[in-house]
Amino acid sequence: MLRKEEILLIVYFILVILFLAGFTVVFFVTYQRRKNKILKEKYEAEQNFKAELSNVRLEIQEATLKNVSWELHDNIGQLLAVASMQLNLLNKKVTEENKKGFQEVKGLVASSLAEIRSLSRSLNNEVIDYVGLEASVKNEIDRFNRLEVIEADLKIEGTPFQINQEDSIILFRILQEYFSNIIKYASASKLEVKFTYGPNYLEIAAEENGRGFDAEAESSGSGLINMRSRAQIINTEFDLDSSIGNGTSLSLRYPTKKAKNE
Repeated sequence: MLRKEEILLIVYFILVILFLAGFTVVFFVTYQRRKNKILKEKYEAEQNFKAELSNVRLEIQEATLKNVSWELHDNIGQLLAVASMQLNLLNKKVTEENKKGFQEVKGLVASSLAEIRSLSRSLNNEVIDYVGLEASVKNEIDRFNRLEVIEADLKIEGTPFQINQEDSIILFRILQEYFSNIIKYASASKLEVKFTYGPNYLEIAAEENGRGFDAEAESSGSGLINMRSRAQIINTEFDLDSSIGNGTSLSLRYPTKKAKNE
């Protein structure tokens, strides 16, 4: 049989081992928690930095577009307006044989002035704030139809609701980027845009019948990245689908304030 001292020594060693094991577990758990906290703080800092960077980039872009809008309206627009007034004054002095050509020039100046003003409105975020998202998109659709660059149509379904002004500008800029790419590259003849207002969301669908592109190959393009990053800022689901020969479709699902809170 073991002596009392030996039993106490064994108990002592067991207690020491248990203590060391417990200390190791506590240290490991504490270390993991601290590590996770640091990683979480680092991730949140990175996300905040990205958000701030995106916001600054958007602010710079909006300021640039506003300046371009002012230049178009105040300089080019004023020059065209003066030219239109001068043509009106010369109208009585034009000979009969030159009247047809004179009226064509007069019409071109008037059309150019109208387009400059329309383009100026679409670039100025203050105007978008004032008239709203729907009216701004309709202005673009009407401009495309006037210029006959593409046959465009806008449909509205559901009961419209008020959208935050900053969010309206971001949604419009996404659509504007999509429209710009269509006019430049798609060789499309038709464009359909549809607004569907649901109880907790606004869904915007746009589709054109152009030549399309390889969406996977172009996924790193600056235009696509710009649209996607804008959508992320306002928690909007973004999807751009395209394939060669089948056109390109854009889908945006913007949640209401209630849906965002949920």
